[in-house]
Amino acid sequence: VNACVDVVLSGVKLLEALGLEPGDRKNHAVLNSKQDLKEAFAHFMEKGAAAERFFSNTESFHHIAQTASEFPGAQLYVGGNAALIGQKLAMNPELKVLLCGPVGPKLHELLDDNVVVPPESMQERDEFHLILEYQAGEEWGQVRAPTANRFIFSHDLSNGALNMLEVFVSSLDEFQPDLVVLSGLHMMEGQSKEMRQRRLMEAVASISDIPTDIPIHLELASMTDQDFMSNIMHQQVFPLVNSIGLNEQELLFLTHSASGPHASLTSWSGVPDVGVVSDILFWILKEHGKTAEKASDLTRIHFHTLAYHILVTVDGYWGNQVAAVAAGARVAGTQACATETIDANRVFLKAPLEFVTSQIETPSKISLNPDEPVVHWHREGISFHFTPVLVCKNPVRTVGLGDAISAEGLLYSEVYPQ
Repeated sequence: VNACVDVVLSGVKLLEALGLEPGDRKNHAVLNSKQDLKEAFAHFMEKGAAAERFFSNTESFHHIAQTASEFPGAQLYVGGNAALIGQKLAMNPELKVLLCGPVGPKLHELLDDNVVVPPESMQERDEFHLILEYQAGEEWGQVRAPTANRFIFSHDLSNGALNMLEVFVSSLDEFQPDLVVLSGLHMMEGQSKEMRQRRLMEAVASISDIPTDIPIHLELASMTDQDFMSNIMHQQVFPLVNSIGLNEQELLFLTHSASGPHASLTSWSGVPDVGVVSDILFWILKEHGKTAEKASDLTRIHFHTLAYHILVTVDGYWGNQVAAVAAGARVAGTQACATETIDANRVFLKAPLEFVTSQIETPSKISLNPDEPVVHWHREGISFHFTPVLVCKNPVRTVGLGDAISAEGLLYSEVYPQ
């Protein structure tokens, strides 16, 4: 239910167009003015670090967003995980996709014809997310960026309150979907704790109304509040969904939030260890997934990191895993390079050629075979399908890559009727 327009442009050029001069560098948790924006942008540009912030002043933000969206060379894209997944699925001509999120005139124009937006989801103004890019070595006043990165900010009230969730669930009767994909929970972090808790309970009530024969996939995204993540996992959302999609940052955050395996690991160094990743994925399905003792519906996790993907499923619920995990890896290589098919000259292999399947239990050691790139192993009624990714050397566009991987994996997944 999160949808917006991503406006991508040069950060320095936008600040200059707004008449802002380089000056102090200061981190602000929330941006209240153009001055705050300028200081926070310079602070992160100097570090070469990515950051995302909320801009609190409505009028000031709309002025900045208008300047940005009309700026020569600014690129406007579909944004928001739900809209990006919908857009990816809609590329298949046989599929009809229902998207409920705050859809303004510009976003409506950018969406594929196969994407249906109910009238209740339409609004007069687009939700703009401004993505200010800077290049390695680029200078602004005293600041010189050590690496290329981006600073993102928005004044996004609708997505933050998950406003369209009820509209979405009430539209399902008429639409009769074969699959439901949810995302946008991470957008609620900007709300007060009370508001967030109340909204999460309402979200759970809404999700519970979705007929049980329709599989539900939840796409996670970057979060910082461990209590909120713990709530989503334990008593509330995880047991209601059949499938989740996540990356290595979200996986580590998950195990930190719920004191799972390898929770003492503060961050990944280099390519995440396959054994460690497998242990955490196994624990999620054992602790929070469907078992004889647990009334959970969760039976599938699609994990993606730059170098490799793993599709983990509880036996008896899903089929066609080899094709599904391979399709996700293929789209990672084509979309990042903006090519129709994988161009062998523009990609490289970053995955480990040998790895162990666990760092806790007695593992098996696996060597990759290029003729059969998808590797399968098994652990207590749970199947693991691993594939290396052909990584794009000079990516053209990385926004929405995780969403495309999850969408493609779902498209090729077979759900066994229960």
